[in-house]
Amino acid sequence: VGWSPFDGDSYTQVGPTVVESVRDVAKLTTVEMVEYTTVEKGNDYGWLNWAKGDRIFLFAVARICAGIDMEQVTTLSFEVDEESGMVRVQLPAPEIMFVEVDSGATQVYDRDTGLLTKGDAQLESDARQVAQEVLLNAAIQHGILDKATTNAKATISSFLMGVGYSEVVFTEPTG
Repeated sequence: VGWSPFDGDSYTQVGPTVVESVRDVAKLTTVEMVEYTTVEKGNDYGWLNWAKGDRIFLFAVARICAGIDMEQVTTLSFEVDEESGMVRVQLPAPEIMFVEVDSGATQVYDRDTGLLTKGDAQLESDARQVAQEVLLNAAIQHGILDKATTNAKATISSFLMGVGYSEVVFTEPTG
């Protein structure tokens, strides 16, 4: 195992790390769901599929998180009854914080291309986009926004009770 002038040296070059922006985030993420689905996407050329067809079968997994935007909570969101120690709280509506397709768990199960085509390079990206939309809609149908509200109320109620309020009541947003 000798060295030779014809042997190359392995190297890695990394450019500078630049902080583009820093901002405070006032999001209270209260629930995360993991959803999965399969997506079949392709081009159908009928009886010419053997020559020109292109199809992908994708198994996709995504994390969907929801919560409330605490920047929308102001002093007007609270009404305190000094005598009883009760506080009324009006929380903003819950929202989806992010949807992230899990690249490690998402896999192409099958890809068929016709003999006369190299396949659409965009097909997998398109299938991932469809999967992300389907999984987001499924999370909403499975109640992620309701769960986000329930969890936000529990967190805020626990905090307010911990600082001395005797009762916390949540009211529906107006307008």
